[in-house]
Amino acid sequence: MNSQRRNLILLYFTLAVILLGFGVLIPLEAFLVDQYGASGQALGALISLHALFQLVFSPIWGSISDNVGRKPILIVGAVGNALALLMFGLSTQLWMLFVARALSGIFSAATLPTALAFIGDSTTKENRGGGMGVIGAAMGTGMVLGPGIGGWLGAESLSTPFFVAGALSLVAGLLIFLILPESLPLEKRAKGVKLDISSRYAGMWQGLKGPMGLFFLLSFLVSFGLSNMEGIFGLFALERFGFGPKEVGTVMVVVGTMIAGVQMVLTGPATKRWGERTVIKATLLGLTVTFLLILTAYDFTTLLITVGLFAFTNAMLRPSISSLVSKETEVDQGLALGLNSSFMSLGRFIGPLLAGFLFDIRVTLPYLVGSLIMFLGFLFVQIKLKEPVEKAEFAQEA
Repeated sequence: MNSQRRNLILLYFTLAVILLGFGVLIPLEAFLVDQYGASGQALGALISLHALFQLVFSPIWGSISDNVGRKPILIVGAVGNALALLMFGLSTQLWMLFVARALSGIFSAATLPTALAFIGDSTTKENRGGGMGVIGAAMGTGMVLGPGIGGWLGAESLSTPFFVAGALSLVAGLLIFLILPESLPLEKRAKGVKLDISSRYAGMWQGLKGPMGLFFLLSFLVSFGLSNMEGIFGLFALERFGFGPKEVGTVMVVVGTMIAGVQMVLTGPATKRWGERTVIKATLLGLTVTFLLILTAYDFTTLLITVGLFAFTNAMLRPSISSLVSKETEVDQGLALGLNSSFMSLGRFIGPLLAGFLFDIRVTLPYLVGSLIMFLGFLFVQIKLKEPVEKAEFAQEA
């Protein structure tokens, strides 16, 4: 095995483990919060905390890695994530869950941008696409396996999944220390660490006002919609059906598998056949309906079916928007896609907060409001998201 392939496998394992650690929490959060008698708002805040700290710390870790190298930051990220998961498993009070969640967001933020930078350092332009594909595959693996492991192991003990995921994260840190080389030579390192992140948020505001603002707004909407559904789903399943971690974990595995499968198999042909704009409009309308369909479920089977339909529709939307951002941007693609990622993080922060607040008013309200927001999004893009002039002219000539 050549060294580049070995490094990619190790990065794959590390990121899959980090996302697995995030995924195991999805079916358990509601039950952890419920055992302390906390509200939906507390659950929403707990979930949002991870996205908030990722949004704040991702550029900071990226800047530090430019200065000290990639390997130390990857080790810190993996080991720190292991400690955060251990704290989850040992938590006996609600505030401990919040501290563990904050630490998880801080340390997991160190891994993804640094892994991307490692690939950028160590691959040629021709091979970079394959390297980035490994990152996407690792994230998909972690998000599919994590909820299943969390739900199935959590059926016996809510602490066990965190100990298992934490041990795997510690193994990843050890393997990075022993095997992974440094990809950033001393002569290419930055001379100082830039900890001022205000420019990033100024850039988000400028990007929203610019020609790409519509696409960034859509990315926020997609991320908001999915996190709205996922964020409160555990409490919804407990309150509506009396389901436990095992059932919730199984549903989340269906969601992750559906999203991964659709994105790999169907999204490319669909956008090639009908174009990104048509797919975006159709999926927003589909999400309007599937949010409501979830409320019609009356047992485990119908809940699986309706949530699966929601995931199927949602999976089409995100890559279609990212593709449009890449095609339509008039600035550097890296900058545009970075801003796009920031708006997605913002959606993951706000979505659960709103869902938790609405849940405390009425159990079904997060899904009713989610449906309304998606429908308003559909109306908005129906008016604003026009076909390119050359494509419209071609259609008229045909």
